[in-house]
Amino acid sequence: MNKMTLATEGDRFVIVTRRFAAVPKDVYRAHVEPELIQKWMLGPDGWTMPVCISEPVPGGRIRYEWSDGNGAGFYLTGEFLELEPYSRIVHVERMFVPDRTPDNRVETRFEADGAGTLMTVRMSLPDSETRAAMLATGMEHGMEASYARLELLI
Repeated sequence: MNKMTLATEGDRFVIVTRRFAAVPKDVYRAHVEPELIQKWMLGPDGWTMPVCISEPVPGGRIRYEWSDGNGAGFYLTGEFLELEPYSRIVHVERMFVPDRTPDNRVETRFEADGAGTLMTVRMSLPDSETRAAMLATGMEHGMEASYARLELLI
């Protein structure tokens, strides 16, 4: 099974990599098409995404809302900045958990890797404190749970 790796760079960057046994086109589509996003980007088991807005054009809106089914939840808003179909997405996102986090600029690359795809996500945070707070959430566990679901979907 493929596993996600998470590394830091400098004092503001987080780099996530993950291999998928699917072609870049399919992995890319799963990151921009709302009906696919709602099936895999759920974090830990038991969570759902009742609201998923993804307008994959420069300037297009992003809004994801998650619920644990017991009254708890959080949401994310953002905008797409650049899209190169099947190879690269750049967007800005901010979480509301419940307070708004600073903007996170995210560049996601999808590269052919043998019979599959190497996905590299580079997150740019405004400062080391913001990065430390983000890493302290244990986000990597929810991310890998979501990526494992994605692997089964595509």
